[in-house]
Amino acid sequence: MTTLLPYGRQHIDESDIAAVCEVLRSDFLTCGPKVDEFESRFAKRVGARHAVAVNSATAALHLAMRVTELGPGDRVVTSPNTFVASANAAAFVGATPDFSDIDPISYNLDPSVLSRNWQSDTKAVVAVDYAGQPCDMPAIARIAHERGALVIEDACHGVGGGFMHEGRSWKLGGHPWADLTVFSFHPVKTMTTGEGGMLVTNNAEWAARARRLRSHGIERDPARFTASDPCFLTSEKGPWYYEMSELGYNYRITDIQCALGSSQLNRLDTVVNRRREIVSQYNAAFCDISWLTIPAVRKQADSEQISWHLYTIQIDFEAIDKTRTQVMLELRENGVGSQVLYIPVHLQPFYRRAYDYGVGKCPVVEEFYRRALSLPLYPSLNEMEIGRVINAVWRLAGR
Repeated sequence: MTTLLPYGRQHIDESDIAAVCEVLRSDFLTCGPKVDEFESRFAKRVGARHAVAVNSATAALHLAMRVTELGPGDRVVTSPNTFVASANAAAFVGATPDFSDIDPISYNLDPSVLSRNWQSDTKAVVAVDYAGQPCDMPAIARIAHERGALVIEDACHGVGGGFMHEGRSWKLGGHPWADLTVFSFHPVKTMTTGEGGMLVTNNAEWAARARRLRSHGIERDPARFTASDPCFLTSEKGPWYYEMSELGYNYRITDIQCALGSSQLNRLDTVVNRRREIVSQYNAAFCDISWLTIPAVRKQADSEQISWHLYTIQIDFEAIDKTRTQVMLELRENGVGSQVLYIPVHLQPFYRRAYDYGVGKCPVVEEFYRRALSLPLYPSLNEMEIGRVINAVWRLAGR
């Protein structure tokens, strides 16, 4: 029986296993030195001053909302072409999640639509780098910052990637157009910690508060203590002393996860390059198929900067007289898994019910969704498996 190729999967080697085993034999399994090491290395890698590791990218998005004081009365605009967490984080803090349409090239936020539909209560834009291709961050930042709004970049698909601007290469997480950037280390992403996320920023106060909030709002830095009469029992503040200064969460990440993350960082460039190679092979094989649209890049100069997380094609299902379900089943029969990424978030029942969003709000993403299908993309795909994917797609029209 042919093994099914999933649309994405983790890439683990013996060095990763050794790094995790080293931690398992150590004195710390969580909240230890590997967390600090991973944060420091990641911040240096992307070119940011501060990196705060947490147990998921959803937690990082939530913390981004909290540290920037977003809340009731604030509108947070994001892409409808994303996982629900990008918008949910705004709802977590009582802000109003809203959606702006995508452009038909990159499938990211369209700056012209964002500007045209801007509302006075918009206080933040969550710019999602779909499939790893960066948004037009300079344009989005100009629109938002001129109106006094923040920019949070959801780079969950883009670990290891970047873009060109005015002849200079910028890494995601290290460029000046996002106030905070969030990354994901879920197993299907470019690198993994099992589950996990990272919040990066150049703002020291935001970073310090994010660290506090990720661990129940507890402060252990004496320089930040506020109580003059600790516990109302004694003025002594010994090494055991801590203060819960605000209501926080348990968003901590473990040393086990961070050891894996640090190990994966060692070969991130190799993994990203392999993903680009596979995308190039797919594009060459599919570019002349009349009923299929391959992924395009917003700027050709960015081609060698993109960290491809997804390979999403658009299929004219009517042209081949098949439904998407039929296509997915046929691919599966040939050992090729596929996935639909994503159902437009504004059409999810919660958002329709809570905010009265509906069909027609974002027509470009709605048309994209009708045709979208993601094919297998991960670095351990070998040439025979890539050929299997290509042949299975060509067979869809009976060729």
